[in-house]
Amino acid sequence: MTHKTLTEVTERIRQRSAAMRKRYLDGIDKLAGRKRGVERMGCANVAHAVAAMPANDKLRIVAEKAPHLAIVTAYNDMLSAHQPYEGYPALIRDEAAKQGATVQVAGGVPAMCDGVTQGLPGMELSLFSRDTIAMSTAIALSHDVFDAALLLGICDKIVPGLLIGALHFGHLPCVFVPAGPMSSGLSNNDKAKVRELYAQGKVGREELLKAESAAYHGAGTCTFYGTANSNQMLLEAMGLHVPGAAFVHPHDPLRERLSREAVRTALRITPKNDYTPIGHLVDERVIVNAMVALLATGGSTNHLIHWVAVARSAGILIDWSDFSELSGVVPLLSRVYPNGSADVNQFQAAGGPGFVIRELLDAGLMHEDVLSVAGKSLRPFTRLPVASEQGVGWEDLPAASKDDSVVRTAAAPFSATGGLKLLAGNLGRAVIKVSAVPEDRHIVEAPARIFTDQESMLNAFKEGELERDVIVVVRFQGPQANGMPELHKLTPPLAVLQGKGYKVALVTDGRMSGASGKVPAAIHVSPEALAGGPLGKLRDGDLVRLDATTGELLALVSVAEWAAREQAQISAEQADENAHGLGRELFGGMRRNVKTAEEGAITWL
Repeated sequence: MTHKTLTEVTERIRQRSAAMRKRYLDGIDKLAGRKRGVERMGCANVAHAVAAMPANDKLRIVAEKAPHLAIVTAYNDMLSAHQPYEGYPALIRDEAAKQGATVQVAGGVPAMCDGVTQGLPGMELSLFSRDTIAMSTAIALSHDVFDAALLLGICDKIVPGLLIGALHFGHLPCVFVPAGPMSSGLSNNDKAKVRELYAQGKVGREELLKAESAAYHGAGTCTFYGTANSNQMLLEAMGLHVPGAAFVHPHDPLRERLSREAVRTALRITPKNDYTPIGHLVDERVIVNAMVALLATGGSTNHLIHWVAVARSAGILIDWSDFSELSGVVPLLSRVYPNGSADVNQFQAAGGPGFVIRELLDAGLMHEDVLSVAGKSLRPFTRLPVASEQGVGWEDLPAASKDDSVVRTAAAPFSATGGLKLLAGNLGRAVIKVSAVPEDRHIVEAPARIFTDQESMLNAFKEGELERDVIVVVRFQGPQANGMPELHKLTPPLAVLQGKGYKVALVTDGRMSGASGKVPAAIHVSPEALAGGPLGKLRDGDLVRLDATTGELLALVSVAEWAAREQAQISAEQADENAHGLGRELFGGMRRNVKTAEEGAITWL
């Protein structure tokens, strides 16, 4: 039986979205009713579309009316996770030819590595790269000759961007094709310890680089449970992968079999077969399933921004209150770093996404009767892929976890509630990831120390100015101010202070993402300071209360004084720095038009 809260939240979303969703479905149904591309296009259009293809493929498309697949790829070899995609188009063409179909790489989309740009100016382009990827996906698919699309992407903004773009072509069946995580290297806990030692000046750059290189050492996705791996969990929960494809290593022979199966899957859901367009597949139940999967695994806080935008692309309206209400009933079923010591390879070995999805379905905490690329149910995503004579087969997972320090059943969870909480009060609305925060740190009340950039905070730490109970506030880090960069460089010094016994927390209108760890962090504060948000009224020394148990984020200042205070302004120098250099000028229009974090930081409305 479906849990009452799941039903209520889903129905509320459905009613809230009814008019917008109808317009969306009417639009994609109109597109779906047209003739196939080469049949409705002019001869010159068709000739251009197939000009570079082999003669036999031209014959298949034009005369035999064979299904024609698009590849939209985020390949580059700057991203370890995307480096394996280099050979995928050839593999996909080979499998499509065996199935009597044709394929073209419709386009590539940009894919930046947040790990490279952390704390640097390039990170100020990161959030906006999502909508750039969505627009690039739309340009790729605008050739409008395809019967289905294969989407090749894994990492932080890339999957949401591909998904947003694909949903604007909602009449197309779409299958996401992952490439898998890198093998385990230096443990995430050991890496974090070296970072903290470096922050204290106890080890040098050579030791830090050695540790980082031992952690990030080969092809595949980074192995901590950040945004990239949360993406993969959510795609499984939405039924957009070949079942169980998320966390198979790039060099495992099963990976090629799964990629070939993705081609066969796409062909099975084209208009001539069991037509399953992505716009119909992604309904309010599927969006709720993704939200539940995020909460049950303590996933990336970035998705409280990204999935709002994804849902909006399908004509569905969600907000942080929906996440918060679900979090109150969804149990925490996995602990993967930074919510535990395990990495995603250990998560996969313990049962992985299939185990979590099965437990949630059986507990009535996911919608089972939904469309997926595997049929009219989510149940196929509860099984484990294995090699078979046909290429890929699936087997049932054991009833018990293979490692209950990593994955647990719904009957014996790590926590009865999810890993994310909504905070609200006179400082605005924010989110906090509590799954990795010790319980005795869920409430922090301390004086504020205010900064307007990361470097100032890091310098204050080095000078010993933060050796006390303190709530560090870093403002003017929102989407309008500077593109809402992730502020990971703040985590090691804050962890050092917390380790010394001080009560510390971070409050910011910026992001921390899936690497948010053991330090309490109220992030995505909305509205942001630059847009007149109340964070701009805060002053050094104000007592601030962050209470993750009651969901409060408060400046303990009298109502009269708070009302009388003027809004702090960003300096002209900092505003100029945020807007210029390393390509930031090109994103000025996005900064001016972007919606709030809770509205998905959308730039295209």
